[in-house]
Amino acid sequence: MIRSVLMVCEGNICRSPMAAALLGRELPALDVTSAGTHALVGAPAHAVAAELARAHGIALGAHVATQLDAPLARAADLILTMTKPQREWVEAMFPSTRGKVFRLCDTFGVDVTDPYRRHRTVFDLAFAQIQEGISHWTRSLAGQR
Repeated sequence: MIRSVLMVCEGNICRSPMAAALLGRELPALDVTSAGTHALVGAPAHAVAAELARAHGIALGAHVATQLDAPLARAADLILTMTKPQREWVEAMFPSTRGKVFRLCDTFGVDVTDPYRRHRTVFDLAFAQIQEGISHWTRSLAGQR
């Protein structure tokens, strides 16, 4: 049974914090965290990501960017990345994770667009993609309970 989910993106300030907050809201019994493959360690959530999340009833104010490491990878029952290259990176860096790492929007065959240093409309697109992925995983994970 999956009890903990780790969301992974690159910097851990945009996509994975939004995804973790959304999944955590949908399935509060899960322990949902986030980390980055190349995290901006100690940084808060990106201002536009925080604003967008707030508009959807999600608070990212307490978020602090965290680097993905072996203990985090080991502790997670399920790891969801935003892109295929991130999935490959996680599995290469932490071979024991194979079989529990998936791309958030793999069902739809897409990577979640990286909005970092881009226009607000790209953040909106990324958020919509994340919502689609979270909707799929919420149904899947709720079905295991």
